Amino acid sequence: MLPDAAPTASTMYAPRGLCLTTRELIVADTGNHRLLVWHEALPEVDHQDADVVIGQPDMTSEGPGLLFLPTGVLVVDGRLVVADAWHHRILVWDEVPCSSSIPPSMVLGQPDLDGVGEGCGPQQFYWPFGIAIIDGAFWVADTGNRRVLGWFEGVPEPGRVADVVLGQPDLGSRGENRDGPVAANSLRWPHAIAWTGDAMFVADAGNHRVLGWRGEVRHERPADIVIGQPSFSSAVEFPYRPQGPRSFRFPYAVASSPAGSLFVGDTSNNRIAIVDDPASTFGAEPVGGSFDRVLGQPDLDANGENRWDRVEADSLCWPYGLSYCDGLLGVADSGNNRAIVWRVGS
Repeated sequence: MLPDAAPTASTMYAPRGLCLTTRELIVADTGNHRLLVWHEALPEVDHQDADVVIGQPDMTSEGPGLLFLPTGVLVVDGRLVVADAWHHRILVWDEVPCSSSIPPSMVLGQPDLDGVGEGCGPQQFYWPFGIAIIDGAFWVADTGNRRVLGWFEGVPEPGRVADVVLGQPDLGSRGENRDGPVAANSLRWPHAIAWTGDAMFVADAGNHRVLGWRGEVRHERPADIVIGQPSFSSAVEFPYRPQGPRSFRFPYAVASSPAGSLFVGDTSNNRIAIVDDPASTFGAEPVGGSFDRVLGQPDLDANGENRWDRVEADSLCWPYGLSYCDGLLGVADSGNNRAIVWRVGS
């Protein structure tokens, strides 16, 4: 459905990220340059008003201000962390705000809250879209710099240099696929990060694939697993054809469950692809392996926006962000201007 002409407490415009916890639902209402927060529990009814707006002075204002196209959202030890993508920075609040007037306590990637310049270096970002905490380490999909950065001791203090970079040979390089052919150690548009207990997965949307690194990632090295392409050297898009269980088109999101299931937002195919047991699936076949089932489509071949029909509770149009918590999968259903929650189990 089309968004209202002006924002309200219960509407969204092209949401691209969300965070689902046992205490709150936080949605990056990206097109309205704000976050919407439902405190204490999931909304009890459809279309329920949010409790708090962040990034705007009220529920009816829009336009870039504190936030400019926010995407990644994370709650870490009670702290709210937001990828403020087009301001090229990460914002941190010491707790999830209960009012719109509470400013962030810390900014990463810029010298202060007034800084919005892009760059590539040890302390700069260019369109950081995705963020994750994996076994205590903080990871950022620094999309415009075609790299993933990691800090081993959690969300860093301002000015601290990243401990590891993936997708580039060093902290000063930013070439698309390292200015060469696509490979196991290159990235085009890394967009989201998840951990299944055996491997860290990165949605490399521009190469139409998901890459996986087994075990601890303590230094720059090639990926061990590729999903969505027949090899590490392939980055083919397969539009306008049955997709099957081995192809992705612009996968912008990944999430995982504690039991190890991997959920992939296969964005241009308008579906969520699920790998129930990645460790087994990609143990003997690390290249090009398949997934098991999908949400949003009737079968593994279909790929239509809202199944080429009207919007339904279980249809999708450009799913752009995922978050798993306690048997529930939250989806930023961007093209339908909504966030939806599926019960998927462990």
